[in-house]
Amino acid sequence: MPNYLSPGVYMEEVDRGTKPIEAVGTAVAAFVGYTEKAEDVKNGKTVSLVGKATLVTNWSQYVQKFGGLIPGAYTPDAVYGYFANGGSICYIVSVKTLGASAGDATVKPAVAAVPSLADKRRNLLEFKAKEGGVAGNKLEVEVKVPHTEGDDKTPPTNFTLNVKLDGVVAETFPDVTLNKGENNVQSVVAAKSKLITVEVVSTAKGDILPVDGTYPLSGGKVETKAITLDDYQGNAAERRGIAGLEALDDVTMICVPDLMMSYQNGEIDMKGVQSVQQSVIDYCELVRYCFAILDAPPGLMPQEIKEWRMQVNYDTTRAALYYPWIEVPNMTGEGGTTRLIPPSGHMAGIYARTDSTRGVHKAPANEIVRNCVGLEVTVTKGEHDLLNPISVNVIRSFPGRGIRVWGARTLSSDASWRYIPVRRLFNMIEESIERGTQWVVFEPNDQFLWSRVRRDVSAFLKMVHRTGALFGASPEEAFYVKCDAETNPPEARDLGQLVVEIGIAPVKPAEFVIFRVSQWSANS
Repeated sequence: MPNYLSPGVYMEEVDRGTKPIEAVGTAVAAFVGYTEKAEDVKNGKTVSLVGKATLVTNWSQYVQKFGGLIPGAYTPDAVYGYFANGGSICYIVSVKTLGASAGDATVKPAVAAVPSLADKRRNLLEFKAKEGGVAGNKLEVEVKVPHTEGDDKTPPTNFTLNVKLDGVVAETFPDVTLNKGENNVQSVVAAKSKLITVEVVSTAKGDILPVDGTYPLSGGKVETKAITLDDYQGNAAERRGIAGLEALDDVTMICVPDLMMSYQNGEIDMKGVQSVQQSVIDYCELVRYCFAILDAPPGLMPQEIKEWRMQVNYDTTRAALYYPWIEVPNMTGEGGTTRLIPPSGHMAGIYARTDSTRGVHKAPANEIVRNCVGLEVTVTKGEHDLLNPISVNVIRSFPGRGIRVWGARTLSSDASWRYIPVRRLFNMIEESIERGTQWVVFEPNDQFLWSRVRRDVSAFLKMVHRTGALFGASPEEAFYVKCDAETNPPEARDLGQLVVEIGIAPVKPAEFVIFRVSQWSANS
C-alpha cells in the first residue's frame, strides 16, 4: 500500500480488468532440405545460411536467399507449392546446397566437345563454361565453317564461333583459326569471352577445322558431400537442423521433402528415412505445439504403401502421412515438362489456407491441390479402403472435381485423437492459454486469482465456440473451466501450484456421410 503523508488528492491505477487471451498463429511451416544456395548479404558481406532456420514470407524472398527451382532438390518445389496453396510464412533450413556457391563441394563446369573435320572420330576442340554448376548447361556453341565455291579448292582455315545463352546469341567471334597469331581461337576466346573457355585437344596433322554444327554444353553440376542423419537431426545448441527449430516458438508445421531425395540418391536407406521421420515426430512431441507432415516413399503401389506403413509402425497424434506423390510443372530447366515431388509442401499450404478461410478446426481435406497436374498413382476406391483405416491420407483425382486431399487422419491409434483438426485445435487452444496467462505466475494464489483466471479463460473459449470450433449449442455445452478450492487444496497451494481444469468438446469432421434411402408409400 502507498504511504499518504500529507493532505491531498492521490490517483492510483488498479489492475482489475480482464487480460484477454489472444489466439496464436497455426500456419507457420518449416522446411528442411536441399536448396540451390543458402546465403544472405549483411553489412556488405555474404553470410552462409546453411543449417540455420531462416524466415521467408514469399517466393521472391526465398529465391533471393536460397535460389530457385533446380534438379536434385524437392524443397524448392515444396516451398513454391506451399505459397501457391495459401501459405504465407515459413522457415527454411538448408542442410545441403547444390548450386555453384555450395560450400564443401566440388563444382563441375558444363562442357562440349567438337570433332575434327579431318577425322570426326577425334575431338578437336573442348569448350567449358566459365561459371561452374548447372548454369553452364544453358550454353551452346555454334561453329560455322565457310564453304569453298567454284574452282577454289583451297580449304579455309578460319571459322566463326557463336556462343548462345538460352538459345540467343550472346557472343560472336568471327574469323578465328587454329593457327598461331592474333586470330587464334584459344587466345581470342580467353581474352574476350565472359561465358566460355576453349582448349585445342588434338594436334594430329590435318586437324585444322572443326565440324559445322551447334554443340550444347552439358554436365555442369555441383558434387557435394553425402548427407547424413546428423545433418537432418541437427543440434539445438548450435541452432542447426531440425533440433535448431526448438528456439522458434511460432513454427507449427514441419516438412522434410528432401529426405526422399537423400533416399533416391542412396545417401540414406529406408531405415534412415524412418529414423529421420521419427526424429521429426519426437521433436513435435517434445515442443508439443508442432505438427509433422510426412511423405510416403516414392514409387510404391497402394499394397506396398500398406506394407510400409505397417512396418514403420508410427503411433503419434502429432503427425500425418500423405500418399501418393504429386506431379507438378517442371520449371527446373531440365527433364520433361512435369516432375514428381513429395506432397508435404503442398499439404502445408492447404493447412494454412484452411486455417485462414475456415479455421484450425476445419479438416484440411476435400481441398483442391493447386499447382498439381497429376498423381504418381491413381488410387481406386477399393485401394483407399485399405489405406484410410491405417491412417494413410490419400490424394485422389476425381473426374470433374480436380485433384483433392481425401484424408484427415493423424498417425495415432487413440480414437480420441484420430483427426488432424482435433489435434491442431488443441494445440492452438493450449498454446494460446499458456501464453495468455503468463501474468498469473507469482500472483497471490487465492480465490480472487481463481475467479480472474476462470473469467479470462472462459472468455477466450467463448470466442473459440463462436467460430464453430466447439460442439454444443451453448458455451455451457461446449466447455467448462474449473478453478476453485477443490482443484486448489491447501497442500497444492503450499507447493506453489495453481491448478485449472478445462474441458473442451471439439467438433470432428464428418468423415463418413451416410444417407439411408427407402421406398415410401403415401398410402401406408
